[in-house]
Amino acid sequence: MKTILKSLAVIALAFSLTNCGEKKETDAMGNPTDATPEVVVETENAEDAQLALGAELFKGKGTCIACHKAAEKTVGPSMKEIATIYKEKGASIAKFINEEGEPLVDAAQYEVMKANFVITKAMTQEERDALDAYMMSFQ
Repeated sequence: MKTILKSLAVIALAFSLTNCGEKKETDAMGNPTDATPEVVVETENAEDAQLALGAELFKGKGTCIACHKAAEKTVGPSMKEIATIYKEKGASIAKFINEEGEPLVDAAQYEVMKANFVITKAMTQEERDALDAYMMSFQ
């Protein structure tokens, strides 16, 4: 009986020693995770990511490319013209496409543009800011 108790005591001691020390967090699958992940965001990469998102939205979900080209007026004014005027006036394209700003470039086209506000108002603020950044990159 003494031998069994000694064996259990040794096992308990060994178990407690192996579990002492720094506690590591695990995910749902039991894999170790870093409790304080280091997040490093480089400004250039963040700007590139925002411009890429803006381009993707401009050409896809936003359907902007149907009426706006980089340097030439088609149905709507060119992106270069839009960016130049918005920069000169210190205005925000993101606010305009959320119907929080007046048309600054071609007020006659405002009624046509209003049809797209259903799409742009459904976007997140991040998406509208990305569209703004992308369009402003054409100045």
